[in-house]
Amino acid sequence: MKTMEAEIITIGTELLLGELIDTNTRKIAYALRDIGLDLYRTSTVGDNAERIAQAIRESISRAQVVITTGGLGPTVDDATREGVALAFGVPTEYQPELWEQIQERFERFGRTPTENNRRQAFIPRGATAIENPIGTAPGFMMDEEEGVVIALPGVPAEMQYLLESVVLPFLRQRLKLNETIKTRLLRTSGVGESWLDDHIHDLERLHNPTVGLAAHPGRVDIRITAKAETSEEAESMIEQISSTIHDRLGDAIYGIDDASLEKVALDSVTEHGWRLAILESGTGGVIAAGFSDQGSSFAGGQVLPHADLARDLGKALSDLQEELSAQVGLALTLRTEGERHIADVILRTPYGEERLERSYGGPPTYAAVWALSLAANLIRRRLS
Repeated sequence: MKTMEAEIITIGTELLLGELIDTNTRKIAYALRDIGLDLYRTSTVGDNAERIAQAIRESISRAQVVITTGGLGPTVDDATREGVALAFGVPTEYQPELWEQIQERFERFGRTPTENNRRQAFIPRGATAIENPIGTAPGFMMDEEEGVVIALPGVPAEMQYLLESVVLPFLRQRLKLNETIKTRLLRTSGVGESWLDDHIHDLERLHNPTVGLAAHPGRVDIRITAKAETSEEAESMIEQISSTIHDRLGDAIYGIDDASLEKVALDSVTEHGWRLAILESGTGGVIAAGFSDQGSSFAGGQVLPHADLARDLGKALSDLQEELSAQVGLALTLRTEGERHIADVILRTPYGEERLERSYGGPPTYAAVWALSLAANLIRRRLS
């Protein structure tokens, strides 16, 4: 017997070619989480009816709910209708009422439909149409014994409207969903993924709540996810685990959920009534850019050309601080030695000056972002 879970299939060759960024999967995933429906897989397939049918057959063999987005337009390469029909072994059928709705939408938008728009009035035999009042591409759902396939438009605004107004209420009733899934992110910096795993590995083996790690250059997120009958119960479960993790990790955690490391660092400058100046080299200006929109306590930054690396970095930082009237100054130069990237750092505050050297062995394209994390975390920890 299949477990109660969902899969998402995004449809469009433009997605496979990287010409379009998929935002629909994330929105649907959040929505399914809120109604307590587990999402175990997502996939993308191009505009080909046979491949769409194959993807749907595979998904419906595992999951009770399959949601597709895209491929419901009027052109020849919009093949979702045909793909779903092939997956269920049925033909597509013309729905006069859908054509009337489509024509009405065009009239309301001050446009005239072309003959190929009539393709959008065809849906697989046995499917239930989903009227689209804000666009011209109707959706539909095939609710069969093996599960339900729900086809939604690829336009994000249309997809989200139909998801919230039609799909989620249907799924709650159809599957008798009475649970919710909540998630919290604990943001850490200055410690590695392996260090974190060593400190919380027992929690990562829990089944509900679950705990997982996601590494980024110079930062690691700890994700806590709980499933319960009410939001309050789920939040309580998360809070218990979160408290345990805070006790173990201390100030390695800089915030939760949408917290920005750069803003947390700059806030620590603001709390002292000070201003921050940044001097950097070999980073492409990434560090100053990271602080530039985080608050008025950022006084400004200067990018030092590689040719000037022989200059006295401490003197250059002093000059910049004086010019910008900044009590806090951070200078960072990023250089390469073999396969390693070396950051030489000076942090100067009214409390004194600190110099350090740190190395990074990850992908070169992430070195500058790692340097930003290093700088922000150093300011945060020294001033908090």
